[in-house]
Amino acid sequence: MNNVETNPLEILYQDEYLVAINKPSGLLVHKSPIDKHETQFALQMVRDQIGQYVYPIHRLDKPTSGVLLFALDAQMAQTMSLLFRSSQVYKEYIAVVRGFTEDESLIDYPLKQMLDTKEQKKKGITKEVQEAQTAYKRMATVELPFPVSRYPVARYSLVKLFPKTGRKHQLRRHMKHIFHPIVGDTKHGRGEHNTLFREKYACHRLLLHANRISFNHPVHKEKLVIDAIFDDTWQRLFKGFGWEKVVY
Repeated sequence: MNNVETNPLEILYQDEYLVAINKPSGLLVHKSPIDKHETQFALQMVRDQIGQYVYPIHRLDKPTSGVLLFALDAQMAQTMSLLFRSSQVYKEYIAVVRGFTEDESLIDYPLKQMLDTKEQKKKGITKEVQEAQTAYKRMATVELPFPVSRYPVARYSLVKLFPKTGRKHQLRRHMKHIFHPIVGDTKHGRGEHNTLFREKYACHRLLLHANRISFNHPVHKEKLVIDAIFDDTWQRLFKGFGWEKVVY
């Protein structure tokens, strides 16, 4: 659960061109035909909070938390979108995944385009196969004394993920591809591990957090680094698994 309906959003950065927030898990970036019942959206909340219209530049999946950037005018939105598309924005994520991963590796695995709506499918829009690359680095591991599936213990890795491309659900699909799905992923993950974290650690969210983005500011011409702190669920897991020194 999250408190996005009552709590103001954390503003990480703001100038006359851009504003960045720490998006909570469970909050949509904008209206979506997939979640028609939702009434709260980051775009609307930021607009109301700063008293100014904002323009979306990129997006985070609903269950993903972390740095989310908006432009304050249409021209800046176009400029920043181009930076994202041309891989001039550095993006770093933190995730908890099933099993012990390799120390570091590059996942170079094309992904079939995911369609957003049933209407797109009815129109016969082709699902193209798109190149996709994600680098990752293992930061820490933990072995928990709980049997899962046919294993007597449960093993997990804390990893940093560095997407080189920006495909829909890329990180979640890539980690599933290498058999290390992200904990809490109800679409691409493993139910038994999600259940363990819910029951043993009161973790009811996807353990994927966009902790940093950086880029050269289009106007100021200086490198801008924006970090997003972790919510209470993450903090509790870091403490319980002895990962505080690894993350901070």
